[in-house]
Amino acid sequence: MSYQKTKTKQCRLVGVPVQDGAGRLGCEMGPSAYRTAGIARALSKLGHSVTDLGNVAPVPQRPMAHGNAALKLLPEVAGWTAALSKVAYEASAGQDAMPIFMGGDHCLAAGTLTGLAQRAAEMGRPLFVLWLDAHPDFHTLETTESGNLHGVPMAYATGRAGFDGYFPPAPAWLDPHNVCMMGIRSVDPAERRALETSGITVHDMRKIDEHGIVSLLRPFLERVVEADGLLHVSLDVDFLDPGIAPGVGTTVPGGATFREAHLVMEMLHDTGMVSSVDLVELNPFLDERGRTAILMVELLASLMGRRVLDYPTRSF
Repeated sequence: MSYQKTKTKQCRLVGVPVQDGAGRLGCEMGPSAYRTAGIARALSKLGHSVTDLGNVAPVPQRPMAHGNAALKLLPEVAGWTAALSKVAYEASAGQDAMPIFMGGDHCLAAGTLTGLAQRAAEMGRPLFVLWLDAHPDFHTLETTESGNLHGVPMAYATGRAGFDGYFPPAPAWLDPHNVCMMGIRSVDPAERRALETSGITVHDMRKIDEHGIVSLLRPFLERVVEADGLLHVSLDVDFLDPGIAPGVGTTVPGGATFREAHLVMEMLHDTGMVSSVDLVELNPFLDERGRTAILMVELLASLMGRRVLDYPTRSF
């Protein structure tokens, strides 16, 4: 694999204080926690320029009725999706742009993925997505039983049916064949059936245990490099094992270790292809003295060029 030389990025921090898609309160505090954990300082120390664009607000939506009575806060999530699609498109403009979306729950990806897909289409480059999560978030509005809409963004962004008239029309769709999911270990039956024919590459924790991170991730990164694609990384806190990242409302045992997570970030940095990032599902209300927020900032720093030997000693 041939890698591009590391470039200085124009990092644009976008706060997304959304918790409407989650089942627990607290994610709306995520952007503030990242700022407090020193996200701008960490990026600046690596030589990147940093602009904080502040927090996004949702677009007001009309009341909505749906046949699935379990759905929660559907108009609100649709409003966030509309706002974020526009912001993602705008924030990804310009050479070496690197929008970093600080969530907020994972429903925000419905907007970021479609806005970034629009930008990629205009640039004539394919958009690839590395989805680091315990869950595939591949429910439709009809299939979700919990009704928590952080479980639908990938289904919406890849054009699955059932969102018309509820979510905003997408400016562009994401090709599911350009999606790689890693760390998956909590999948509902309806999602499992849909994933089988979706074209999405899914590496669950068993595959990672059997084959290791490197052998699974490398072929996907090679595809991105060969296609000269744009690479979006959507990093959910619950990709990580809750023993190292307790600040999340959807804890699932058996997640990525500290070193596995940093290795993924280092491999991503080596490609020079990452063009945008989601940091999602951080719930500071459930965290322990900011340790999860600090870890997520450190992982982002690894993605942006910091190496393990450069880490300062941490104290909790």
